[in-house]
Amino acid sequence: MSDTPSDMLAMRVHAFGGPEAIVADQIPVPVPDVGEVLVKVAAASVGPWDGWIRGGTSVLPQPLPLTLGSDIAGTVIASGAGVDGFAAGLAVYGTTNPRFTDGYAQFAICKAAMIAPKPTALGFVEAASVPVIAVTAWQMLFDHAKLKAGQSVLIHGAAGNVGRFAVQIARDAGIRVLAAASPQNAAALRELGADLIVGRDLAGAEPVDAALDLVGGESQRLLFDHVKPGGALISAVSEPDAALAAAAGIRASFMLVEVRSDTLVALGRRFEANLLQTFVGEILPLDQAMRAHRMLEGALPAKPGKIVLRA
Repeated sequence: MSDTPSDMLAMRVHAFGGPEAIVADQIPVPVPDVGEVLVKVAAASVGPWDGWIRGGTSVLPQPLPLTLGSDIAGTVIASGAGVDGFAAGLAVYGTTNPRFTDGYAQFAICKAAMIAPKPTALGFVEAASVPVIAVTAWQMLFDHAKLKAGQSVLIHGAAGNVGRFAVQIARDAGIRVLAAASPQNAAALRELGADLIVGRDLAGAEPVDAALDLVGGESQRLLFDHVKPGGALISAVSEPDAALAAAAGIRASFMLVEVRSDTLVALGRRFEANLLQTFVGEILPLDQAMRAHRMLEGALPAKPGKIVLRA
């Protein structure tokens, strides 16, 4: 770390609040501890969870002050004790830590178990857009719904960031995909691999082995009518109604993503084989994190897709 500066720019919050709570600070470059890797951040993406953390509504404890951001891509600078396979100079992507903080900075400490070598098929901006949303889609399909080739899935909210990855990953796994989305997104979802497009009211949806809920609210209740008995309803938004699940004879659960190196490696192989594509929207400089959060909340217009900060 001899060539690493002593201080760095970090976009932080000292008190929970709206986007205006984000301030630019100069803080010391951290030193990796056991099981950790110091990464020079090239890009960090912005997700809804960043807004929850900034606003103080995260389900995880978040001591202040804190640096926002979790999904990053960059280059390894140094590793702590007990870390193998992350030599200095290696390009990596992944998530910083289980609290989903410390990513909006010029350097970030990452848990080694939550990063992986960056796919060479992706640039740093594209790679930073991937981790949480793609791993969420993967874990909903396989770890929670336990789907296999030849089965079927209904993805509610298929045109969103997680939904687009769920469509592609399911298609690649030989799973029949029913995508629920607005008509203007139908062509894009068919190109990604959806077999059948239905509206948000799910009219015309055939019975499926599992449903993925990426919308929540009252619309979640519609999904129970479309899952075969013995199937599963997995939500990344809210806890499904246990009584409705019992009446339908299905498993229903809420899931929190657990970003792991092995899943990132599996996704990386698919990027290298051109089986997956990213969906990047706005690209802004790191010091415009406040503007990015205003876009995240709809206060400012933004292109569809993931918002990424370039460090």
